[in-house]
Formats: sequence, C-alpha cells, structure tokens
Amino acid sequence: MANPSGKRALYSGASSQPLHGLSLPAATLQALQRRGIYCTPGVTVEHQHLAKRYVLRAVESGGAVADMGRFCAYLSPDGMSLPWLQSIDSLAVNGRHAIILAESLVRVEMLRMVRTCELSISLHALSLQPGRIRPELTSKSVFRGHDGFLPLELWREEHRVLRGQLAPIFYTRAGEPMEVPRRFETAIRKITAAVCCIGCKHAHVGVPPKAADEVAL
Repeated sequence: MANPSGKRALYSGASSQPLHGLSLPAATLQALQRRGIYCTPGVTVEHQHLAKRYVLRAVESGGAVADMGRFCAYLSPDGMSLPWLQSIDSLAVNGRHAIILAESLVRVEMLRMVRTCELSISLHALSLQPGRIRPELTSKSVFRGHDGFLPLELWREEHRVLRGQLAPIFYTRAGEPMEVPRRFETAIRKITAAVCCIGCKHAHVGVPPKAADEVAL
C-alpha cells in the first residue's frame, strides 16, 4: 500500500539489509579499501562455555580520511554506551577499535562522502526458537537516513572542537527534516565525529567497563 504522505518511513521492520548494515556499491567499497578504511559491521552469535549462555559479538571499527569516512558502533537498545570486552591496539589506523559482547544491541553505522552521509540504525537480539538450543540472530531496522548533509567540514583541524556536537541533517523525499530516535541522538553525534576522525585509532562510542558502570549509576 502506498504511503499517502509521500514521506520515507522513520521506523521499518523490513529494511533490505538490517543484518549486514549499509548496502554499498562495489565502487564505494573499493574506494574505502584504497584509502585504508576498514569497517566490520557484522554481528555474530557466540557461545560462552563457562557462563553457559549465548551472546552477540560485534566490533566497533572504522575511521576517516579527508574525503571519506565510515564507522560502526554499538549501543544498548535504550541508547546507552556498552562496555567493551577489550580495546584493540594496532599500528594501523581506521580499523578495529574494540570488541563488544551483549545479549542485544543496536548498531549505528555511518558513511561519509565529503559532506554527504548515509546512516543506518538497526536492532539485533537473540531469539530462541521452540525445540532448539542455539538461539537465532534477529535483526530489525530502526532508522535509515539517505543523503544527509553535514553542516561543517568537521575533519578540518579548525572545526575539531565541534566534533561530537553536530550531526548530518536528513530529509524526507518531500524535503522535510527527518527526526532521528531521540535516545540515539548522542550516539549519532559521536559517530559523526568518528567518520571525520582522520587516522582514527580509538573507540568513539564503546566505553571501558568501569566507565559503563559509572554511567549506569
């Protein structure tokens, strides 16, 4: 059934790629690879033998150069930062930064092409089916923003102080501003900073376990 308002839906449970993240053309993936930007948005189901439970495993990763950036990070479903299992140190930049484990999580992924951005937010959880021991991974799209406009060139050193305060503006096909889910606004600003962080070597959204406990308190 056609949408009589002509607006792109803000929430959708039938996104074409909620499991794997942004669906990018081969030319875009090749451009990212040439620039040394490596983002791994995959989410997998893992079994903890000692705890005798299943969890989701994801990796906060990505970074930027001047004309491109890509980053994915993970939150709790209520929008709070998740503690990492471990941070990942590397001589390389714009790659893996931290490993995240949780029973349910929200992936926030952004691609920046100069000042034009794509944004995908998706919910991932474990679902136990009758008669099965190993749960399945269920994924649902929460928000999808196309061709967002970044107000400033945040990758420039003179705008560094504004990183974490700004986010792209997304519009409907009719030209009206789209409202992002309020609980993810802070994370979207952080990931906007991440796709403008040239030579990124650190996590922008995930936090050390102790810091996560302090936030919860």
